[in-house]
Amino acid sequence: MGIYLNYKINTINMKSIIHKSDTRGHMNYGWLDTHYTFSFANYYDPERIHFGALRVLNDDYIEGGQGFGKHPHDNMEIITIPLEGELEHKDSMGNTFIIRKNDVQIMSAGTGIFHSEFNHLPDKPVKLFQIWVFPEKKNITPRYDQKTYNPENRRNQWQRIVSPHEKEAVIIKQDTYFSMINMDENTNQSYKFNNNSNGAYIFVIEGLIEIDDINLEKRDGIGIWETNEITITAKNKSEILLMEVPMMP
Repeated sequence: MGIYLNYKINTINMKSIIHKSDTRGHMNYGWLDTHYTFSFANYYDPERIHFGALRVLNDDYIEGGQGFGKHPHDNMEIITIPLEGELEHKDSMGNTFIIRKNDVQIMSAGTGIFHSEFNHLPDKPVKLFQIWVFPEKKNITPRYDQKTYNPENRRNQWQRIVSPHEKEAVIIKQDTYFSMINMDENTNQSYKFNNNSNGAYIFVIEGLIEIDDINLEKRDGIGIWETNEITITAKNKSEILLMEVPMMP
């Protein structure tokens, strides 16, 4: 799992915590090879339970024809972002969908739901992020949403993919905003918070970036709060997922 490192950094206007890629929890179940940014399943670290309302950030690799059998969820906003391959989703609301790269799926588990997720292709892996966010209200009616996004619309600009109200995004039942960006080398990009009391967790999908003199590489993450704007510098070509969430205790 690598050397355990949590960096906590306080500046006059900003607080942050860094999670390096090789400090994540790692489990290989044969059919599933996964890394956990926060405590999940057999990985537990009392210092890494959640970042505000962001509860789970799993980096999953699923072998061909394998997947998660039917299982329950409740009172959680569950977002799936495929990076490669095809994932088949079925749930107790009667939904059956295939989700692929550039799709974003969200499920509000609410009062309770059963679902399964399987690699739709027998000979190719699925790579995806599975992300859980605590909901604003408990016991809502379960719901499902899915959209496809053009990656050209995130080149050197933020592309909103999750929002509580914006039409272009999948809708989440929380004051939460997910955005993606593909930055060219030696470019800068600022992000302004939608709610100044929120925090942001920035996850480097690929590349090398700098935030407040901190270098972050592939699969590194940084949580930032007590500021209203972040500036990111791409030191080489980089893909980034930013998750703005309420800073609940």
